[in-house]
Amino acid sequence: MVIVFDLDDTLYEELTFVFSGFKAVSIDLSPLIGIHSELIYEGLKKELEIKREKVFDRFLQKVGKYRQELVKRALSVYRSHSPTIHLYPTAEACLKRLQQHPLYIVTDGNKLVQKSKFLALKLAPFVKRCFFTYAHGLHRSKPSPYCFEKICRLEKVSPSRVVYIADNPNKDFVGIKPLGFQTIRVLTGPYSNVFIDEAHEAEVQIHSLNELDDKLLKRLEM
Repeated sequence: MVIVFDLDDTLYEELTFVFSGFKAVSIDLSPLIGIHSELIYEGLKKELEIKREKVFDRFLQKVGKYRQELVKRALSVYRSHSPTIHLYPTAEACLKRLQQHPLYIVTDGNKLVQKSKFLALKLAPFVKRCFFTYAHGLHRSKPSPYCFEKICRLEKVSPSRVVYIADNPNKDFVGIKPLGFQTIRVLTGPYSNVFIDEAHEAEVQIHSLNELDDKLLKRLEM
């Protein structure tokens, strides 16, 4: 069985990347706007609690320091910083446990940001390849099956021999299930309590990657 993992909120907590980015932005902006970095950091977190969109814009407006060039600078620092993030302990154990299988990652998002996460998490020794979907064009991000079909060709297997483990029912499974790919949803991250419909849901649900083992994989093969 070929095993493919999502990245954000499947192998690590994505919010830790956000906070790492906020730290980097806070340190960078502090001398430019005359506000202590810790106050900037706490202000950004408060804006995030309101909503995720335009966090830097809204914070700078609230403290009376808004300039478009500062927003662009903050976004650049956020996207290019070297993040302090770590695999879920269950994820690291799972990756080690399943090393006899071909392992891949398929992840959406800005390709430079996702690559920095991949490197920070030290995932290269565990997987054969990580597919950054945006590198192939936005139209080939999930729910497009494009990268999954590439994995089939690389491994010379049918979709029924490939299982995708991910957390987001909005996009992770709906594009590949009709083609026969196996799907497992891990109930972690912000979507853990989100349920849409059968078309968007995985065939199997687990609460932790501790449950992903050869016994479960053999059940999928039956």
